Amino acid sequence: MMLVLLITAILGASLLSLGSQDSAQIRRWAIAAASAILVLSGSLLMGFDPAVAEPQQAIDWGWLPSLGIHFSLGLDGLSLPLLLLSSLLTLLAIASSPTDQTRPRLCYSLIFLAAAGMAIALLSRDLLLFVLGYELELIPMYLLISIWGGEQRGPAATRFLIFTAISGILLLLGAIATAVLSSQPFSFAFDQLQTIELPLALQLPLLLLFVAAFAIKLPLVPFHSWQPAAYGQASPAIAMLLGGAIAKLGGYGLFRFGCSFFPEAWSLIAPSLAVLAAVTALYGSLNALRQTDLQRLVAFSSIGHMGTLLLALAAGTPLALQRAIAQMVAHGLILALLFQLVGTIERVTGRRDRDQLSGLLNPIRGLPLTAGLLLLAAMASAGIPGLVGFVAEFLIFQGSFAIFPWATVGCIAASGLTAVYFVSLINRACFGKLDNQEARWRPVTVSERWPAVVLALTVMALGLAPQGLVRWSESSSLAIAAHLPQPLQSTIAEGRSRSTPVFPTPSLSAVLQ
Repeated sequence: MMLVLLITAILGASLLSLGSQDSAQIRRWAIAAASAILVLSGSLLMGFDPAVAEPQQAIDWGWLPSLGIHFSLGLDGLSLPLLLLSSLLTLLAIASSPTDQTRPRLCYSLIFLAAAGMAIALLSRDLLLFVLGYELELIPMYLLISIWGGEQRGPAATRFLIFTAISGILLLLGAIATAVLSSQPFSFAFDQLQTIELPLALQLPLLLLFVAAFAIKLPLVPFHSWQPAAYGQASPAIAMLLGGAIAKLGGYGLFRFGCSFFPEAWSLIAPSLAVLAAVTALYGSLNALRQTDLQRLVAFSSIGHMGTLLLALAAGTPLALQRAIAQMVAHGLILALLFQLVGTIERVTGRRDRDQLSGLLNPIRGLPLTAGLLLLAAMASAGIPGLVGFVAEFLIFQGSFAIFPWATVGCIAASGLTAVYFVSLINRACFGKLDNQEARWRPVTVSERWPAVVLALTVMALGLAPQGLVRWSESSSLAIAAHLPQPLQSTIAEGRSRSTPVFPTPSLSAVLQ
């Protein structure tokens, strides 16, 4: 089924490039193909056992065996939730694109190529195959920004290309060096690389290559400068896919390779990563306070939430690691919802500046449903209980506080600032009096509404029943946590052994119950 999914994504890109010239018909075919990919991704749940940490439904073919390269695929609790997220956002990004999309065949074909690259990276069990999938989305996303972006799309797309290319080069160097130094015989297979115990002197430089590569992708401060430009200039539909799904490869890579391949080195640099997490979270939130452009506000908000994700990975406790994948999924859903709503507001009103909007919640001449969903998305991003963002951040803070208290406080402060800038946004844009001369807006169409409604319902459903999100990744994340050194507080003289955990780490299921 995994192979069928990949073939469907690649065939979708190929067939759409040769299809009809009619924009509406091409869009319908693209939505049908994306729906098929989502159904295929969902079907993987049927044969998946969440209690098993090892890869399931594995495929392993010799590709270039003399070079230690295999076409090896597998599904586990880390990849499955992100694969479902990617498939859902691919469908909703196409559905959120304008019905009169210019050059639709090229646009949708590029989206499918990017989705195929994401799927290859998530399903790969071979390090070089992961690099191939990681790089496959580079050119499609560059073209999607540079052709269909805003007025400053050229410089934004070029900056995205340069930073992402550097990330790919660092990742390739790290992959080759890891395979050369770790395996005899030479191999890129995850299973073999995870069993090799390298000395710390080799682990550390290899880990830093991976961390730098994935820090650019997420992004983290100070590797973030491409992100506000790219997110701000990309069309809202492309920003949904880029920020909601593709950028999550950075967090997935840190989890999969940083924590798993180099556990001792990861423990060594974890305090520095915790500081970087707090800096990133506060930087993103403080910059979001200064934005009036809605899309750039959402972009900086995303940077802040990536700091919280890094804090979970740096803490390395079972509870924090269990929540890291769920945090990526929650953030992807909320971010996609925000971008979709911003795009709808811009298409209907012709503006997306917070200071130029007012009265969107007016039930007669405003955009009441869109504004109401914007309020819901803002609450989810701020971590209001009952929505998917709350469970993500709460359990991360619970799992990290005993290890890195000050970094956790910094991330909590950044989370509090999220409420501040979204309250300011809602107050200015959604409330107030409509301008009778300018507020002559067309109604929001059904095709513009339903992607936002689907995302909003998902955000609420997973917030009310979080076990539906976290149960799939629990066993896999616990298996990785077991390889990490136990969290220590060596600076506190409590007479404890260095192998004694600082605090009990209950399973996520127990906490949620």
